[in-house]
Amino acid sequence: MAFCNALEEVINTFVDPPVLRPFVDPRNVLSDNFAPVDELPPTHCPIIRGSIPPCLVGGTYIRNGPNPQHLPHGPYHIFDGDGMLHSLLFSADGDATLCSRYVQTYTYLTERDAGTAVMPNVFGAFHGIAGMARVVVAAARVLTGQMNPIQGVGLANTSLVFFSGRLYALGESDLPYAVHVDPVTGEISTIGRQDFDGRLMMGMTAHPKKDSVTGETFAFRYGPVPPFLTYFRFDPAGNKLADVPIFSVQQPSFIHDFAVTENYAVFGDIQIVMKPMDMVFGNRSPVGSDQGKVPRLGVLPRYATNESEIRWFDVPGMNMIHSVNAWEEESANGEKYLVIVAPNVLSIEHMLDDLNLLHSNVEMVRINLNTGMVLRKPLSAANLDFPVIHPGYVGRKNRYAYLALMANTMPKVSGVVKLDFSRIDTGNCVVASHDFCPRCYGGEPFFVPNDGSEEEDDGYLVSYVHNEETDESTFVVMDARSPTLEIVAEVLLPDRVPYGFHGLFVSKAELLSQRPFS
Repeated sequence: MAFCNALEEVINTFVDPPVLRPFVDPRNVLSDNFAPVDELPPTHCPIIRGSIPPCLVGGTYIRNGPNPQHLPHGPYHIFDGDGMLHSLLFSADGDATLCSRYVQTYTYLTERDAGTAVMPNVFGAFHGIAGMARVVVAAARVLTGQMNPIQGVGLANTSLVFFSGRLYALGESDLPYAVHVDPVTGEISTIGRQDFDGRLMMGMTAHPKKDSVTGETFAFRYGPVPPFLTYFRFDPAGNKLADVPIFSVQQPSFIHDFAVTENYAVFGDIQIVMKPMDMVFGNRSPVGSDQGKVPRLGVLPRYATNESEIRWFDVPGMNMIHSVNAWEEESANGEKYLVIVAPNVLSIEHMLDDLNLLHSNVEMVRINLNTGMVLRKPLSAANLDFPVIHPGYVGRKNRYAYLALMANTMPKVSGVVKLDFSRIDTGNCVVASHDFCPRCYGGEPFFVPNDGSEEEDDGYLVSYVHNEETDESTFVVMDARSPTLEIVAEVLLPDRVPYGFHGLFVSKAELLSQRPFS
């Protein structure tokens, strides 16, 4: 190990450029509230405004995000940090308890035991000659037994999902990691990497879709070798069913999210592709944009057993990184339509380089399944991403969506907006918004419906917010029906919660229903 560490140091000192680009310079990437924090055992938090709504009581809000346990020695990208879960549990007596724990992935445990970074930073370190040198060092670590990629190379730092009585931390480069939240103390524990009885291989999207009506969960994986895209699903009991390889995706593409309807799965084949030769000859990342590629949407019957019925529709300039929702419609004359709502990343060439330059506009895409005609309409010109909806409407026609108003550095969020799709013909579907205080930034909002309500927007939006002036973090609850998305409750947190990615609310009933693993 000492020899490999010495080689890494030589690469960092003599092969890397003397001035790292800002988006991979740890001194820049890990500054302010992007800096990592230590783990926090369950700790009481005071409620400093309002009271916790009943639909949150007994449940927990969990947010995932990157938090490197060791400061990187060389280039570092924000996507490269170890996954840390920040969970806020609301007890029946009105108390709030914060717990922050690492997802104990194979990568995390290997580097914890080594006392230093061992695994290569995939997004930050593989650039040019230095990147090729790091490939050699990584191979040496594998050959000498310092790391075993078969046991996983992922970080589980992106999102979470709860289905079939189990909670998983997700990162698309690896299998899901099962985690458990104690419904009484709020303590988080990692159960382990899950391959679903050997049926799941390589990885799984960080954005699976759970159908609240059927109880099924739909997912996919993508990768650098054929088949570049593979679709699959889980039955209501959590059993993984057969893979459906999609060979009509003919080059390795970055497919981060997708959508489902009652009868279809929809994939975005976008302009982010894997280009390893760019690392060799262009001193760039092996993942980058292909401006000559025409984005397209693939529509596959959601219960397909093979890809024979998939249909691809060209949608020039439509780069769907995240989806809002999708559903089916039928016109009066019997024509069938597929409707997809998603943020379109206009500045796709900056997706993995300068995140400060990203800008996404939300669009509604209507595909006439009879004629193949594709129509697009903008919903807002604002820079919006990290969309959420009422979870009961996934795959079915809905009216409202809630999105983060992106700040100058992704994933910092300066506010939250509410869209009403019924206003689509006006060109601006924003019907409510909330801007955080100056120098206060939040993250992805998450919608929690009121218990028993049949109104789609009857509920609350929740998020962590950080005040860069006071260096304090809070948890806020916003009324989703208020025209200003009014904050109705706020919890002061005992420690910073760094900016991160995606979150999830797990209800009291779900926490109490967590199934053990045999």
